[in-house]
Amino acid sequence: MGIFNKKKTTDEKDNLPKESAKELTVEEIANSGKKEKKHIAKANIVKSDTKDAYRVLVKPLISEKAAHLKLQNKYLFQVSTSTTKNEIKKAIFHVYGVWPIEVNVINIKGKKVRYGKSQGTTKDKKKAIITLKSGDSMEVYEGV
Repeated sequence: MGIFNKKKTTDEKDNLPKESAKELTVEEIANSGKKEKKHIAKANIVKSDTKDAYRVLVKPLISEKAAHLKLQNKYLFQVSTSTTKNEIKKAIFHVYGVWPIEVNVINIKGKKVRYGKSQGTTKDKKKAIITLKSGDSMEVYEGV
């Protein structure tokens, strides 16, 4: 019975009129470099794309190097160690509403530490340097 119900619901959805605001996925927005920002701002973003954005971006890194990079329109973030560049781009878009031009990634191995007889290593880290267009900006370091 479940198979027949599923088929009916998909047929009914096809017959409904389209809404004025078109739902766009992140891939469609990324591939549409020629579209205006007004169209992207009005688009409804699918919630399934936004659910992991805060798991990808751990925290923005605030340092002297980050302040110098901000002058070049680059921002520094600590990200999850298992993420890819495309996932980082999507997360930046969903959290800050700006599509990055380029993402550079730095993997940092954990250091060896020793406390008395016991020894181990600190956690591995991953940094991402996000480059934006000349007119775009993010409010990450405001008030620091």
